[in-house]
Amino acid sequence: MSAPVAALRSEWAKLTTVRSTAWTLFAAFAVTVAFGTLVSALSNARYDDLSRQDKLAFDPAGTSFTGGVLGQLAMIAFGVMVIGGEYSTGMIRSSLAAVPRRGVFYSSKLLVASGAALVVGMVTSFVTFFAGQAALGAHSTTIGAHNVLRATLGAGLYMTLMAVFSMGVATMLRSSMLSMGVLMPFFFLVTQILVSVPGAKKVAHYLPDQAGEAMARVVRNPDVPYGPGGGLVIMLLWVAAAVLGGYLVLRGRDA
Repeated sequence: MSAPVAALRSEWAKLTTVRSTAWTLFAAFAVTVAFGTLVSALSNARYDDLSRQDKLAFDPAGTSFTGGVLGQLAMIAFGVMVIGGEYSTGMIRSSLAAVPRRGVFYSSKLLVASGAALVVGMVTSFVTFFAGQAALGAHSTTIGAHNVLRATLGAGLYMTLMAVFSMGVATMLRSSMLSMGVLMPFFFLVTQILVSVPGAKKVAHYLPDQAGEAMARVVRNPDVPYGPGGGLVIMLLWVAAAVLGGYLVLRGRDA
């Protein structure tokens, strides 16, 4: 058995035998679906109170994906735990002794974890879409409508990329607690504040979660200077920077 294949099998065994990672992925699914359905139901109840302009800008698909605001936090936790668990338990020493080629070790961990995140992310986005549209009633849309399927795939892909981004950050910081302490407040609080501040809004639009929001919209937000394609490019650049940074730290420092 080749070293890369053995490393992949080892990482799959780690992922499937640690209950916390499975529960974190389930939490990402549950909170995204629940919150998205709740917001969709509230939007349906209040639709008649909207102004004519707001009705024209209403995005049924994007409304159902609002649960991603919470779901991304669970995906962040998943990404951090996949990497940070190695350092917090001291397993990183054994892992690197078993797979001394750090590039093979790192890429195997990223591939296995991102594969699991992709499956969960896509299942979550489709379930969220259909649940949200059921809650929207007469104001809903269909998966075959213009750009709706693209937005649904974009929502699932964003959840996956956020997990990979978090893995890169956790590898650079080498600590679950520190990584969670940086990422959770940043995406749950700081970016939301920056977007509402006129002077910082132009910069805040290029942060990962704002790019991810653009990926999951059908009706473009006029305040955002790019569309879903631009959001994907921005998100990929953030992920690439985090993954590369993680690799450079892993390669250059002792376990």
